[in-house]
Amino acid sequence: MIKITDLNKTFGNKKVLENLNCNIQTGSIYGLIGANGAGKSTLLRIINDVYRKDSGSVLIDGEEVQDNEKLKQRLAFLPDDLYLIQGYTLKDMAKFYEAMYEKFDMKYVEELAGILKLDLNTKLDSFSKGMKRQCALICILATNADYMFFDETFDGLDPVVRNLMKKILAKHMANKNTTIIMTSHNLRELEDICDNLGVLYKGGVLFESDIDTLKTNMFKVQISFKEEFNEEIFKDLNPISYKKVGSVATVIFKDEKEKVEEALKKMNPVILDFLSLTLEEIFIYEMEVIGYEFNQVF
Repeated sequence: MIKITDLNKTFGNKKVLENLNCNIQTGSIYGLIGANGAGKSTLLRIINDVYRKDSGSVLIDGEEVQDNEKLKQRLAFLPDDLYLIQGYTLKDMAKFYEAMYEKFDMKYVEELAGILKLDLNTKLDSFSKGMKRQCALICILATNADYMFFDETFDGLDPVVRNLMKKILAKHMANKNTTIIMTSHNLRELEDICDNLGVLYKGGVLFESDIDTLKTNMFKVQISFKEEFNEEIFKDLNPISYKKVGSVATVIFKDEKEKVEEALKKMNPVILDFLSLTLEEIFIYEMEVIGYEFNQVF
């Protein structure tokens, strides 16, 4: 488990992280989303001891990561700005990682390279941006680290490869009980792979939750009655959003679905439809509940 408490980091006069608190459970895929400049990359660099924190604590399985070489064997970090040694091939790159990680699996590199149709002996300089990203992802996975960190994970990957890499990451996590932390400024990019999501805003975690809870506890209802009605009719059910167009209202509830459905049916509506919300819609409403507009955060 990663436990971050009251973390602060300043560059010059700019506060990048301010009293940040976050808990990331072992064996999960945690997505950290936020606008460019929200502090996502800085946070990952501090967790991996690339940057030194100003104050606060970062504990991984109860241990401080700073200057902890033994613990760092269990961490692997892929930054947004890839650094590739000029003239290296994928095989050379894999050997570089193999020299640092005791559990590195060269056969796994060869297996994934075959799946992704990447030549092990071609110089990385000749690869596209997306192919270089794939090579780096392969090498990080082959470290068999317990905690893996990916900054802007799928940057430069086309949709087909992106979906394939998501499947590879999910399978690796399931087989190895790896904890994966990935960042993105694009919510849709992470919603179908992550177990938990956190929103980073102005240097702090504004909101975090597991996705299953988010999707289970919030839902949309379209409803209409024979008689004229307004929002007051739903006041006992505490809707978090209400909009009416013509004779049909769209209402968002955050509660047990069965309880709300039973109450609405007792009102004898002529139209009653329950609709699923996208994860982006859920976050929009969650932001409104805590007093933020979604476009303020993103």
